[in-house]
Amino acid sequence: MDDKLNAVLDLYYERILKERQEHADGISRPASERFMAVGPQTGQLINILARNLKAPTILELGTSFGYSTLWLAEAARRTGGRVITMELEREKVAFARDMAARAGVEEHIEYRIGDAVEMISELKDGIDFVLLDLWKNLYVPCLEALIPHLRSGAVLVADNMVIPGGEDARRYQEFVRSQPGILSVPLSVGTGLEVSRFLPG
Repeated sequence: MDDKLNAVLDLYYERILKERQEHADGISRPASERFMAVGPQTGQLINILARNLKAPTILELGTSFGYSTLWLAEAARRTGGRVITMELEREKVAFARDMAARAGVEEHIEYRIGDAVEMISELKDGIDFVLLDLWKNLYVPCLEALIPHLRSGAVLVADNMVIPGGEDARRYQEFVRSQPGILSVPLSVGTGLEVSRFLPG
């Protein structure tokens, strides 16, 4: 991590802490304005996992305002890989682009705007690492669309398995653990993760 990137990550974290305090105080913002970002522990973990891959194609489902994107982009920069990040809301992508430029990692990121399931079906390159961090009811459809595009050894990380958790999170965990060729475990990091590895055959 260099100073430019650390400075931008610190700005994000200040916003994350402010948002958590607002929530504790009963202040509610529209979903379109909330960061809903992974915390620094999850950011560090996905960075560590992605940096263990050689020149990976990294897919992020749910750019939001781009906090986790920076952790993944730093891994891509170190390994000669690249990040494809998908988001439905154009305004969030504009913010994420600006922050990535400030952090000096924008050249490692490709932004795609639209419906994640549809855009996954258009992928041509094999995917080596996936972060799922969008609406939970989309996790299973996204995984179903992803499986044909995963390279052997691909790592998948699904966020928010405990907080907020719920039926959609349980459904995803049951589904991913039932897939042939996928090994999967829960991790008590951040808001709860399901970490999986695709090892077909």
